[in-house]
Amino acid sequence: MVNFKKLSVFSVFILIFGLFIPKIVHAEETLKFGMADPLTGPAAIFGKDQAQAVTWAVEDINAAGGVRGRKLEAIILDHQAKPEVGINAINRLVEVEKVPVFITAFSNVVKAVAPIANRTETLMFSVGANAPVIKELGDYVYTTFPLADVDMNKLPTYLIQKHGKKRAAVLFVNHETGIDGAKVFSEAFKRDGGDVVLFESYEQERSDFTGLVLKVKAAKPDIVHIHSVIRDFTAIVSQMRQLGLDVQVTSYQTAFNPKMIEELGEGAEGIIVTALAPSVEDNDNLQGYLDRWQAEENREPIGLPYTQYFHDAPYIIAELFGKLIDEGKEINGTNLRQALLEIKTFDLPLTNAVTFSDDHTVDKPVYYWQVKNGKFTLIGKSD
Repeated sequence: MVNFKKLSVFSVFILIFGLFIPKIVHAEETLKFGMADPLTGPAAIFGKDQAQAVTWAVEDINAAGGVRGRKLEAIILDHQAKPEVGINAINRLVEVEKVPVFITAFSNVVKAVAPIANRTETLMFSVGANAPVIKELGDYVYTTFPLADVDMNKLPTYLIQKHGKKRAAVLFVNHETGIDGAKVFSEAFKRDGGDVVLFESYEQERSDFTGLVLKVKAAKPDIVHIHSVIRDFTAIVSQMRQLGLDVQVTSYQTAFNPKMIEELGEGAEGIIVTALAPSVEDNDNLQGYLDRWQAEENREPIGLPYTQYFHDAPYIIAELFGKLIDEGKEINGTNLRQALLEIKTFDLPLTNAVTFSDDHTVDKPVYYWQVKNGKFTLIGKSD
């Protein structure tokens, strides 16, 4: 037993203060979550802006008081949009950083790292990947972002009914994103009375698309849908225009990219892309977000709709953390997942209300944007 009479006043203060240190440290302990996205390599054009959106969201949450007085912290790692690199990144987040929840994107990476989330019972959010198979990846895998069976089911109806298109050529990259998205589009186009006159894949990293473009030209479509990564999309459209093929082109929101317009110039005119995030007309906060990009980066974000979902992911995570703190429960993946099941609907700054369905997915309206006079212009919406 300590004899307080033999201690100096300073020593007594230190001893008593020391008894409370664990509680004080616990109260100030940050709430960590992980993020893995391409920060290097060809896909970094998207990943860097998505990471910036997450960083700003965390800053804003903390500036508003954090989560029940505790700071939120994002540990952001690079996965280069490569499955093997993604596995290493997620293993580090889970095993070393001990995060109970993480976010990631790109369908090939999401599919590769899902077993880690399920094995370790770590809650995983896919943010931006769109392969429909994501809904089948396990109990701990959820998507905050609508999958391709949302917009690719509605785009054909819009093209047939609003633009009178009847003959589609479908080109797609030979991996999860391209295969699944192209399949959904083609089936929906035929279901709605259209004819798919060409259904052709190509290998990623290809640069010469002359043979593919000649096949398109021979098929005589009135629309070409391209489900690819952005670099391939730009190259295909460029070579189509060089070979005199001026047919209508469509894609999904990976092509929602101002740099694509810069690179294609007049060749980009008329391209129609889908987006699954609200426009400024449907979200009062979005203009301020765009103004922030102009003020701090002097440009628009690359893949605006993707960055909206990445920006809002920390708000979902913060609400889950807050629920567990309020209930006095341990913060771990299992309890976070249970909190998600109980809350289900989250009102978010840039993507409005998002409701998680029993199949781990979300559903949102589809917005149609077309390149007109060198910029994306909203031309329609499907609920």
